[in-house]
Amino acid sequence: MRTVGRGPLRVSRSVVVPERELKWRFSRSSGPGGQSVNTADSRVELSLDVGTTSALGPVQRARVRERLRRRLVDGVLTVTASEHRSQLRNREAARERLAGILAKALAPPPPKRKGTRPTKGAVERRLAEKRRRGRTKRLRRTGDDDV
Repeated sequence: MRTVGRGPLRVSRSVVVPERELKWRFSRSSGPGGQSVNTADSRVELSLDVGTTSALGPVQRARVRERLRRRLVDGVLTVTASEHRSQLRNREAARERLAGILAKALAPPPPKRKGTRPTKGAVERRLAEKRRRGRTKRLRRTGDDDV
């Protein structure tokens, strides 16, 4: 049997969060479960203090803080999982969710868009179309506008 929630959390090839830095909390979950729902603490909260973790370098820490600023509470990222009946599966879900959020936040920024210019032919076609539309509208006018 494999142990879930044990060992380091692998976010990417270069980022691995040590187990001791992960904080677990368990509580009663709402939803399905029958009689056991009132006795089993199957809801899982997994927290990581982004500001003090040894898994991130200064540049990575700044990037995560910037990109997750709305999700962090006092520098702590918390995810919850309560969709499964068993605590074990909720622990797996919470670990996967935390790793996914961190991986997305750590991804390098996309390359800047290189500005482009319209081709000479495209500019000429646009101006020719404007002249044609202007001519059409001019022909629609009546000559007695000054009355």
